Amino acid sequence: MTTESYAIAPISRDSLDSYLQQVNSHPMLSADQERALAERLHYEEDLDAAKSLILSHLRFVVHIARGYSGYGLPVSDLVQEGNIGLMKAVKRFNPEVGVRLVSFAVHWIKAEIHEYVLRNWRIVKVATTKAQRKLFFNLRKAKKRLGWFNADEVNMVAEQLGVDAAEVREMESRLAAQDPGFDAGNDDDEREGPSAPVFYLEDKSSDVAINLESENWENHANHRLANAMSGLDERSQHIIRSRWLDDNKTTLQELADHYEVSAERIRQLEKNAMRKLKEAVGDVF
Repeated sequence: MTTESYAIAPISRDSLDSYLQQVNSHPMLSADQERALAERLHYEEDLDAAKSLILSHLRFVVHIARGYSGYGLPVSDLVQEGNIGLMKAVKRFNPEVGVRLVSFAVHWIKAEIHEYVLRNWRIVKVATTKAQRKLFFNLRKAKKRLGWFNADEVNMVAEQLGVDAAEVREMESRLAAQDPGFDAGNDDDEREGPSAPVFYLEDKSSDVAINLESENWENHANHRLANAMSGLDERSQHIIRSRWLDDNKTTLQELADHYEVSAERIRQLEKNAMRKLKEAVGDVF
């Protein structure tokens, strides 16, 4: 078993207030209590000690998760992701390092929340590299203070974050972008601007005429190919089927061994048969 065995129960949006009351009911640990529990987990693999460490720090996860509420994602989901980071931190915590668990765990908690935000904030990913992820979160903080950037503010932020001004502009445009809904809104007929994709994206899979035409053409092509195959000699038919039509394709050498000829002779027979088929079926083949 691992510390992950003590999974936190799922938090729904309706039960968030109740969850907050529960986590606040667990007492905070003193430095001596925390060290004693950490030593039991580290040296004795005591999972009850791990559980106590996790439960006593759940309120800290909630505090961090609320700092990411501006991304429009449910706080309950942010808390759940942060809890995963807390459990990972407890598993890796070494009491001999000399720091409190809360200082060690903050990295793991934020890392899990960051991954969740980047996966879910936009349909199209806004940050893929490590540098872009760092710029994404730092720029979000700066945007809260500055609003829309002018040229001087772009240069100032770029200097503070150690990146080019062009990278700041690019990330700012990604932050400002919106994922359009496929379906039209209630006021879509009245407002100006581009229509919802549902009005101009064609769903060819629902066009009965196209589907029927495609099916008829496939049947027609298969019929002509079957007639062309019947015009070949038995050996040529076997070669074509073995080389092109069967699920398990046969090699030239295997066919050469079967007919006791050279592989080059089989290739010549195959080429001649393919030429006859193309002449018989035309553009269908």
